[in-house]
Amino acid sequence: MSEKVDRHQKGIRALDLLSHVPLELRDGLKCLSFDRWGGVSRPPFHELNVGELTGDEIAKVAANMKTVRKVLGASRLVFVRQVHGTDFLHVKNGANNIAREKIVEADGIFTAERDVGLMIKHADCQAVVMFDPERRVIANIHCGWRGSVGNILKKAVDEFVEVYGSRAHDIWVGISPSLGPCCAEFRQWEETLPAWLHGFRKGGDRFDFWKVSKKQLEEAGVPPGQIFCSGICTVCSKDHFSYRREKTTGRLATVITL
Repeated sequence: MSEKVDRHQKGIRALDLLSHVPLELRDGLKCLSFDRWGGVSRPPFHELNVGELTGDEIAKVAANMKTVRKVLGASRLVFVRQVHGTDFLHVKNGANNIAREKIVEADGIFTAERDVGLMIKHADCQAVVMFDPERRVIANIHCGWRGSVGNILKKAVDEFVEVYGSRAHDIWVGISPSLGPCCAEFRQWEETLPAWLHGFRKGGDRFDFWKVSKKQLEEAGVPPGQIFCSGICTVCSKDHFSYRREKTTGRLATVITL
């Protein structure tokens, strides 16, 4: 699976996390994971910061989100207050609006509606986009190490099945730039991480959470060939925000829409 980088205008770059979905199945699907460049925020939030709780100027964050929305071509963006849990928000019948969703605590968003951009904000955690071309349903999941411990990705697949009547083997998945095995350091991992995760240790105190996510998705019934991982470590890449590298920094936008 090859990475597809879309260059929409000067300074704006975004990776299509679902470029491996066959063209005949896409039917208006658009999924973009943006890097940090092309926005209006100043250092240390430069440039395309969409995190309104980072300490950045709210007006600049709003301008950046407007840019993301326009590049994506969606009429509106939906996002939540991410709390490292396993709860989901479902956007249905046009009933939700941005003002309400900003105060909803959840770590995944689902919809079968058209023209709604589901946005996850991240700076080392994974944004995991999901698409069922049969039921025409999309989701965007926030998955940090706590989400992995809570098996949020299996719960997301189960949500597709239980709420929308999906079949796990129909779901296509893309994993955003995020904390890589080269930099996922847990110094007190024996106390912090459950025993079943210890098998994903890469040596020393580093762990492969990309592999964890792939395994959890496969165990939930998603075919391996339908899972794409960008393989970009946010700590190593200066083109991406990284909380571990910078502490005071912005948040990346990963968005999916129909």
